[in-house]
Amino acid sequence: MADRHNRDIDRQEAPLPEALPFPTVDAHAHLEIVTNDAPDSDAVKRVLDDAQSVGVNRVIQVGYSAEQSKWCVDAAEHWQGRVLAAVALHPNEAPVVEDLSADLAIIESLAQHPRVRAIGETGLDYFRTPPELRARQQESFKWHIDLAKRTNKALVIHDRDSHDDVLSILLEVGAPEKTVFHCFSGDVEMAKTCIERGYILSFAGTLTFKNAPELREALKLVPHDQLLVETDSPFLAPSPHRGSLNTPAQIATIVRAMAIERNEDLGELALALGANAERIFGSFE
Repeated sequence: MADRHNRDIDRQEAPLPEALPFPTVDAHAHLEIVTNDAPDSDAVKRVLDDAQSVGVNRVIQVGYSAEQSKWCVDAAEHWQGRVLAAVALHPNEAPVVEDLSADLAIIESLAQHPRVRAIGETGLDYFRTPPELRARQQESFKWHIDLAKRTNKALVIHDRDSHDDVLSILLEVGAPEKTVFHCFSGDVEMAKTCIERGYILSFAGTLTFKNAPELREALKLVPHDQLLVETDSPFLAPSPHRGSLNTPAQIATIVRAMAIERNEDLGELALALGANAERIFGSFE
């Protein structure tokens, strides 16, 4: 997992985009990888201030390990009004951690914190996890689903090369009321299934990539109240700065692309996305 979460310090940050006409929310970011610093550091403040300067004034800071989930909670505590937390073991962490039960106990404890508003990112990832470890990954996913339901918090799903099994498990055990597909990567048919089941689809900079026409078609189908936007910072910087270090400020670029694809007013879309985030995750105050 080290390669997934180490910051590539040689990458330059994407330049700040033009500001949005109304503020909105980055529904999924990893500020600790962007900054490689403490939750209350000046580096984190700069990233948040840069985002706010272009109309992205709230961020969901998302967990992927026991230790890093603690960082998420600390950030949400320190940046009142600007940051909320999600906590979980990433699907690639779950099969390989030394003591899964101990790490899940930490996640369960952190999940009780009032500024933790989601359980995630959890799910399945068959790109990096070999077949012999997938059963353990699936059990971790089911455990996180149960935790989301027990705590009445949103579920944030990481789904890579595992669409069918993710959808099957959600049917098998029952999805939480608020189920979010982070960085949605499915096609039109999967989007239709998710929409029918009431899931929330969160789109990232990938929708701006030239090789993602299916993703853009899926985006057009999603009702306003089932739509979120995210950066997955520091990954997936949107075009025309693909390959740069991504930050929450790039939400402005992604929302512009979404507005064009959906033929919607930019300001109205930004407000709707922000309202959806607050409905799903609660107030940032």
